[in-house]
Amino acid sequence: MKTHTKSITYNELQENELTAEELELVNAAKEATKTSYSPYSHFAVGAAVRLSNNKTVTGSNQENGAYPSGLCAERTALFSAGALYPSKAVTAIAIAAYTNGAFLESPITPCGACAQVMAEAEIRANNKPITILLYGTKGIYRLKGVSSILPFTFSL
Repeated sequence: MKTHTKSITYNELQENELTAEELELVNAAKEATKTSYSPYSHFAVGAAVRLSNNKTVTGSNQENGAYPSGLCAERTALFSAGALYPSKAVTAIAIAAYTNGAFLESPITPCGACAQVMAEAEIRANNKPITILLYGTKGIYRLKGVSSILPFTFSL
């Protein structure tokens, strides 16, 4: 039997430690929470995707009474980016969550389905790791590559 270990490295930053481009993307994700349709969970999530042409595409979670017919913010943004700019690579994504009148103190991570879609976006970008920014009011996590949140992705 062999035992293997995978570990991740990430940065925890404050807003004033982000680059101007990262701050712009985080703010777009925060703004996107306002378009969330979350009457059941009251948990608004916004995502903002930066593309290789410097365009930003946002998305928000969209719930539906016929669960699980809704869609997460990350996939909404990524699928919109793919439809609007099919030849442009995703270079970064920022994610923010808002509930009970405030943004969360600690960042949230994407669900497994969203992480898998992010992994496919990396494949489409010639396997170049995406910068992932997870927003929390007490700290923002910066990760490099989807393997930081989903160490084993499905691929053909």
